[in-house]
Amino acid sequence: MRNASGFLKTAGAPLVSATWLPPSPPPAMPTVAAGPQMERVDNGSQGAPQLFLTSALARGVSGVFVWTALLLTGHQIYSHLRSYTAPREQRFVIRLLFIVPIYAFDSWLSLLLLGGHPYYVYFDSVRDCYEAFVIYSFLTLCFQYLGGESAIMAEIRGKPIRSSCFYGTCCLRGMSYSITFLRFCKQATLQFCIVKPVMALITIILQAFDKYHDGDFNIHSGYLYVTLVYNASVSLALYALFLFYFATRDLLRPFEPVLKFLTIKAIIFLSFWQGMLLAILERCGVIPEVQAVDGTRVGAGTLAAGYQNFLICVEMLFASLALRYAFPSQVYSEKKNSPVPPAPMQSISSGLKETISPQDIVQDAIHNFSPAYQQYTQQSTHEAPGPGQGGHPAPSTHPGPASGSGGGKKSRNIEKRMLIPSEDL
Repeated sequence: MRNASGFLKTAGAPLVSATWLPPSPPPAMPTVAAGPQMERVDNGSQGAPQLFLTSALARGVSGVFVWTALLLTGHQIYSHLRSYTAPREQRFVIRLLFIVPIYAFDSWLSLLLLGGHPYYVYFDSVRDCYEAFVIYSFLTLCFQYLGGESAIMAEIRGKPIRSSCFYGTCCLRGMSYSITFLRFCKQATLQFCIVKPVMALITIILQAFDKYHDGDFNIHSGYLYVTLVYNASVSLALYALFLFYFATRDLLRPFEPVLKFLTIKAIIFLSFWQGMLLAILERCGVIPEVQAVDGTRVGAGTLAAGYQNFLICVEMLFASLALRYAFPSQVYSEKKNSPVPPAPMQSISSGLKETISPQDIVQDAIHNFSPAYQQYTQQSTHEAPGPGQGGHPAPSTHPGPASGSGGGKKSRNIEKRMLIPSEDL
């Protein structure tokens, strides 16, 4: 026996003297209770540096760029509406200018709401739908500059298509321009107006079922298939625009189309490739992944979309400056102040209402995809150019009041042209 009496004496001693014993469960309880707090702090600002996209600096800088772009573009749109002297042209010009407010404000809201819920998917869907609207408006504006399909065909019909690898016409060797060529250009851009909204709706549905993540090229993810369809559609639309510019670049030269063409393409197509590149970089780990933003868990692709929205906010200021030089309103204000105005002026509200109405797109889509397209007959009205028109082909003419003998009807020559003769079918 090992000093049993000593053992009993030690056991009976006060417990205060036994501070050397191993930690008892009570000290461990605060550690367990503090566990969730430590996890939140580790994901917060004390355990890791604050995410730049959620900082006041990022939101402030992006806000300054966005609101500056909105003011510049808003003033330009107002100037066009004040001098709404060529409705058939300016309607499409104003539609193109609206891309800056929609892109900028949409991206800024997505940046402000960056967090666990993928709000950016809904905002990007609005932006994507307007992209299709802009592509169609740009091509139709070029048609209006040249006086419509009939005037274009009168200039290029029967001319051989020059083979060029740069413009993608190397496979068209030996062919000549016909109305079928113009129809293809229209159809290729109109299909983008249909595919883009459909893909945006599918993206929202897939996101609701957690089947869509930016940059996830897994065969079980919807991002792969949406990206493939979108790439095919946007490539076809871009190819059609290149073909049309290649065929009519000499006719469009008085309207300085290069800056217009490059600005619109940069806003739409470069922003798409920029977003895809950021999504791939996040997927590859180049953009560090975070599990939480302000204490909220974020999904895959959210950070890439956040950086994309921040860059778009900054880029829209430069886009607004480029559009200001590409589509100046001074050309139309000079017509307004000329001694002989070309047409009665509309109010600002009626001009804006005409601009945002998509009715012409629906009608044009029905017409271009209709099986009875070959029966189409366009009436081309030819009038002697009046003073102040500058020699440019007028997209439309308005019958003026009768003056002198014969009135206005005798001063016009109405010619019907069958745009697709039977030998071209």
